[in-house]
Amino acid sequence: MLFGALDISSSGLVAQRQRLTAIAGNIANIETLVNAEGEYAPYRRRIPVFTTGDPSTGSDQGVHLSNILIDEGPLQMRYEPDSPWANDQGYVGYPDISLVIEQMNAMEASRAYEANITVAEATKSMYSIALEILT
Repeated sequence: MLFGALDISSSGLVAQRQRLTAIAGNIANIETLVNAEGEYAPYRRRIPVFTTGDPSTGSDQGVHLSNILIDEGPLQMRYEPDSPWANDQGYVGYPDISLVIEQMNAMEASRAYEANITVAEATKSMYSIALEILT
C-alpha cells in the first residue's frame, strides 16, 4: 500500500518534470520562425496531455504523459514588410506563445512538483514509523 503511494507520487513528479520541459521549450522558441532546414515554419506551442494510470503496466494509479499536442491556432501576425517571410500584405506569422501564460503554467507545475515531493516524504515517514512499530 505504501509503495503504491510512492509510485503515485513519483509518477506525479515525472509528469510535472515533463510539463516543465514542454513549457521551457515553448519559452525558448517564442520567436522561432524557421525549422532545422532553414525553411519558414513558425514554432507551434507544445501542450502536454496527461492521463491517469500507466498504459505500459495496466495500473490505474498515478499520472502519465499520454500525448503532446501541437497548438494549431492562428499565428501572431506582425507587420514586417522587409522580412523574407512576409506575406503579400507584409505580415509575418510568429508563434502565438504568451510568456505570461507560460510562466503561470511553470509556477503551477513547480507547485505541483513540490506537492508531490511533500507527499513522497510523508509516505516515507509513515513507512519508517510503521517499521518501528513492527520491530
